[in-house]
Amino acid sequence: MLEPTGLYEVAQDAPQLDGPVLLVALDGFVDAGAAARLAVEAVVEGQEPRRVVRFDIDQLIDYRSRRPPLRFETDHWAEYTPPALDVVLLSDSDDTQYLLLAGPEPDTQWERFCAAVEQVVRRFGVRLVINLTAIPMAVPHTRPIGVTAHGTRPELTEGHEAWFATAEVPGSAVGLMELRLGQAGLDAMGFAVHVPHYLARAEYPHAARVLLDHVGLAAGLYLPTGSLTKAAERADVEIAEQVAGSDEVRQVVQALERQYDVVASGRGQQVMPGLSGELPSADELAAEVERFLADQDDTDDDPTDGEGGPDDPAPPRPGA
Repeated sequence: MLEPTGLYEVAQDAPQLDGPVLLVALDGFVDAGAAARLAVEAVVEGQEPRRVVRFDIDQLIDYRSRRPPLRFETDHWAEYTPPALDVVLLSDSDDTQYLLLAGPEPDTQWERFCAAVEQVVRRFGVRLVINLTAIPMAVPHTRPIGVTAHGTRPELTEGHEAWFATAEVPGSAVGLMELRLGQAGLDAMGFAVHVPHYLARAEYPHAARVLLDHVGLAAGLYLPTGSLTKAAERADVEIAEQVAGSDEVRQVVQALERQYDVVASGRGQQVMPGLSGELPSADELAAEVERFLADQDDTDDDPTDGEGGPDDPAPPRPGA
C-alpha cells in the first residue's frame, strides 16, 4: 500500500481540537430516501464550514462512473464543478465543535483511504467516528422509523436491539473504515436508518431527522433538525395523498402495517418487521440493498427512466 499521507493535505491553519466527534457521510453507497444527504445539508445549513483536511480526489474517483458537471455556454466551456472530499469543522446548536467528512465514496484505494482517515483521527484526537447511512426496508411509513446501530465495541451500541447475527451485504468504504478503525483500537460506529422500500428513491426527510436524532444522542451534540421536521411534515401530507389515490399502493402499505403490528405487539415497538411478518433475514436485507443499488445504477445509465418498471405500482414520491 502506498503511503497514506500522500492522499490528503491538512490545512496550515487547522485548529487544535479537544476530542471532537467525526461524522462521515459518503455519496455513492446506499442512501435510501437521500436521508444521509439531507442530514448533511441540515447540519451545514447556515454555517460556513472550515476545511481542515482535503483529500486528493484525483487519486480516489473514477470520473467516468460519476461524471462531474461541466457547463457549456454557446461556443465554449464556461465552468467546471469538481467533486470534493473534505473534512470540515462545524459547530452544533450549543457551539460544540465537531468534524464532518462528506463527499463521494472513493472508487479506488479503499485500504489506503481508511489508513488516511485513521491518521486524521489521530491527528485531531477524534474520540468517536460515526457514519450515516440509510437502507431500504420492507416497513410502512405510518409506523416509527427504525435504525440499525453498529460499532467497534458493544458498549457503543448498548440499548439498540440487534437484528441478526450475520449478514453479507455489498462492501462500502465506510464499512471498511469502521472495521479498520476498530482493529486499530479506535472507537467508531454507525447508524443505518430504515426507509420504506417504496420511498427509497425519493427524498424522505423524516428518515434524515431520525438519523440526526440518533447521531446527536450518541455524539453528545445538539444537531439542528428544525428544517427537516418541517420538510417531513410536508412530505407526510404528500405521501398520504398519493397513497390514498392508489389502491395498489394502499394495499401494500396496509399489509406492511399489519405485519409490523404483529411483530411489534410481541417484541416491543422498537422492532421492525420483514415481508414475512417476522424479522427480515440477513439474506433478505442484503437482497434489498443490492436491488436498491441496481436501481440506482439503472437510473444513472438512463436518465429518462421512470421510478419503476412497467409492472410496478407507482410509489408515493414526496415533493414530486
